[in-house]
Amino acid sequence: MNLSGRKALVTGGAGHIGLAVTEALVELGATISVLDVDAAGCDKRVEHLTGLREDSAVAVVCDLTDEQATRQAIKESVRRLGGLDILVHCAAYVGTTQTPGWAVPFEQQTVEAWDTAIRVNLTSPFVLAQEAIESLSASGYGSIILFSSIYGMNGPDMGIYACTDMANPAGYGASKGGILQLTRHLATTLAPRVRVNSISPGGVWRNQPDAFHQRYISRTPLHRMAKEEDLKGAVAYLASDLSEYVTGQNLVVDGGWTAW
Repeated sequence: MNLSGRKALVTGGAGHIGLAVTEALVELGATISVLDVDAAGCDKRVEHLTGLREDSAVAVVCDLTDEQATRQAIKESVRRLGGLDILVHCAAYVGTTQTPGWAVPFEQQTVEAWDTAIRVNLTSPFVLAQEAIESLSASGYGSIILFSSIYGMNGPDMGIYACTDMANPAGYGASKGGILQLTRHLATTLAPRVRVNSISPGGVWRNQPDAFHQRYISRTPLHRMAKEEDLKGAVAYLASDLSEYVTGQNLVVDGGWTAW
């Protein structure tokens, strides 16, 4: 498995999931454009990646709620990388995102928070794919990887959140379900030039309250939450030629959570 010479753009590249994604691609030889709204986080991630391999990453700051900024970020990434072979979208509003009207009980969730989350989680990958199609098609190795979630396939059991401050906003699951349909749509409309697949992680361990943790792992056949590193193999597979006959698929990395 070798991505030497391949160029990749990773949205949310400064985040927790972005760390696993960018490391996996750089370790396999790809050069990365780290795209994130967090300028300091972008620079820090590029510093880390270039420590793994010299000249392996560049930083591109972008607010994914801004369509024109998003399109410009694609153009800048293509220019700085000299092309584009792989597009990975893992930026997202999640349950811990601190936005008014978002991670609160359903009755208090606001349309404003919903709309902003949909812009980041679902609208931006549509814009990114549209803007990147020419470069991805020209590469000969075009691959788009979108991040969904187990909550794009299953409704939440709110009981596992009881007696914690954790939340599972309606807009999260709705947007992640939309990602799965966008994956299927793009896979058929961009073929045969570009492959499009999604990854659906289960819950990732980030020092959640013990009550939640114990309830979660009791429902998981592998009896643990995911680590970011658990996603590396899925990214490597879908980005590389090992999956050259795979498109329109959703690779679930959840320890068996959805198998019950």
